[in-house]
Amino acid sequence: MAKIKTVYTCGECAGQTPKWQGQCPHCGAWNTLSETVSSPASGGGRFQSWSTGSSVQLLSDVTAEEVPRDPCGIDELDRVLGGGIVRGAVILIGGDPGIGKSTLLLQALSATGERRKVLYVSGEESPQQIALRASRLAVDPSRVRFLAEIRLEAILPAIRKEAPEVVVIDSIQTLYTEQVTSAPGSVSQVRECAAQLTRMAKETGTAIILVGHVTKEGALAGPRVLEHMVDTVLYFEGDTHSSYRMIRAIKNRFGAVNELGIFAMTERGLRGVSNPSAIFLSSYRDDVAGSCVLVTQEGTRPLLVEVQALVDDCHGFQPKRLTVGLEQNRLAMLLAVLHRHAGVAAFDQDVFLNAVGGVKIAEPAADLAVILSIVSSLRNRPLPEKLVVFGEVGLAGEVRPVARGQERLKEAAKLGFARAIVPRANAPRQPVEGLEIHAVERLEEAVAFCRG
Repeated sequence: MAKIKTVYTCGECAGQTPKWQGQCPHCGAWNTLSETVSSPASGGGRFQSWSTGSSVQLLSDVTAEEVPRDPCGIDELDRVLGGGIVRGAVILIGGDPGIGKSTLLLQALSATGERRKVLYVSGEESPQQIALRASRLAVDPSRVRFLAEIRLEAILPAIRKEAPEVVVIDSIQTLYTEQVTSAPGSVSQVRECAAQLTRMAKETGTAIILVGHVTKEGALAGPRVLEHMVDTVLYFEGDTHSSYRMIRAIKNRFGAVNELGIFAMTERGLRGVSNPSAIFLSSYRDDVAGSCVLVTQEGTRPLLVEVQALVDDCHGFQPKRLTVGLEQNRLAMLLAVLHRHAGVAAFDQDVFLNAVGGVKIAEPAADLAVILSIVSSLRNRPLPEKLVVFGEVGLAGEVRPVARGQERLKEAAKLGFARAIVPRANAPRQPVEGLEIHAVERLEEAVAFCRG
């Protein structure tokens, strides 16, 4: 009996090495090597070109046409996708277990199946389980074709025979191909199955949606190259104990990235939220110290989010700096800027920050709101009533402008806010009805205004 040969494969770059090492020699990542069975090279044209008969040509000879999109019937999902599903696109969607990936895709397939031919391929659930979910969601099961299979050699012929326009694979980690000898879910299996499905999507024009598992750190499981192979990468965010879910585009070759779609989990499945700012501010009170409303921008949509800060005496040797939904390293920098340029010291205080509603804020426009909420909590004094804030703070204490300032102000005025602190460069030329705007150039000006 021939001895089974094993290699160690990196989960980040899919590089292989014959011995285990703490650091991947290919990409430098630590503790990412896992033992896999070495798969022998197989014939039969395993790696083939997506197109045949291609020739070199000038780029100017290529006709640039607008990519047609097919709306899937769920407005928030269409927003994240950039207007709808593109023919031949490969979409990867990941999220924590039980967050609603299969529920959303079944709803989207049912809505799309009214005018398009769709196919749902499940490697995790039986037909009875899918039928029970469809009954609970009150979707029309007659619009969705279903296949329970994990062998890629059976899935590909079924797709060619049925010729659907949209296919959902739930999930990519459960599939395996006989051309690779390792177990389903391994790096080599995920990479090869995704490559063959991507090749078929480009050849036939069928849009394929892949469901991916996530690791404990929240990243998509499998090789990092999987995200580079697909056209669009979507992430489900939110707490499973909350009724609200957020889906964000991390990569999109056919639309803008960082678009955010917001859903509410109901008994009939996920429902899109048309006015998410009202949800994030549903329990907001302007008479509480340490609370400040930020106008953030998620893609093309302005959102009003409450930023809460709690500053308390340090009872240990090292003050704590904890954030939820905000960048923790930036907090330390902002505290240093606050001390240096506004004379407010918090070096002996524990500082806790929270973005209410489970939303994650990455843009620097939150700097000014974070600082004002800290000052409010430290002095135990609420900020002025009906106040919204946005602006980036530099190390020199200057308040820098941010993108789409006019749209942020209009959204705040629409929701009934009366005051706004904005960077000087974002001050509108024409007054915004119902909104008193205070433009500042320095951090100390904003802190002085809030002190009254």
